[in-house]
Amino acid sequence: MKIYLDVCCLNRPFDDQTQDRIHLESEAVIAILKNLEAENWIWISSSVVLFEVNQAPSLDRRRRLLKLCEQATSIITLDEEIFAAAATLKSVGFRSYDALHLACARKAGVDVFLSTDDKLIKRAARKKATVSVRVSNPLTWLQEII
Repeated sequence: MKIYLDVCCLNRPFDDQTQDRIHLESEAVIAILKNLEAENWIWISSSVVLFEVNQAPSLDRRRRLLKLCEQATSIITLDEEIFAAAATLKSVGFRSYDALHLACARKAGVDVFLSTDDKLIKRAARKKATVSVRVSNPLTWLQEII
C-alpha cells in the first residue's frame, strides 16, 4: 500500500498533546510511521514536503521533520505534469501547497493521501472526481484498515 503524508501529518506528533484529538491523531501517525518503517507499507513523499518542512520556523522541529523524511521510500519531484494538475486543483479551490501535494500523490499512484487538515479533507470529498486520490485523516483511515 502506498501512502502520502502531508506536512501537517508529519508535524502532528510534535504538536501540543494536551488536546485529545491531537493526541489521538499523533498516535495514529506514529503507528503509521512504524508500519512504514517496518516496510508493511510504502511511504511516498515529495520535494513539496521537503520544501515545506524547510520553512518550519523552529530549527529543532525542522531537524526532526527532515530526519523523519529520510525514511520515505520515494520522493516525487515536480515536473510539468504535476504543475498542470496542481493548477487544475487550484482552480477548484485548493490552496497552492495542497494542490501540489495532491498532484504529487496522484502522479505517484498512492492508495491514500493522509492529512489532519479538515478543510482539505472536506474539499477533497466534494471534489473527488478532480482529486482522483483518496484523502483521509490518519486516525480515521487507520481505524478503517485495522
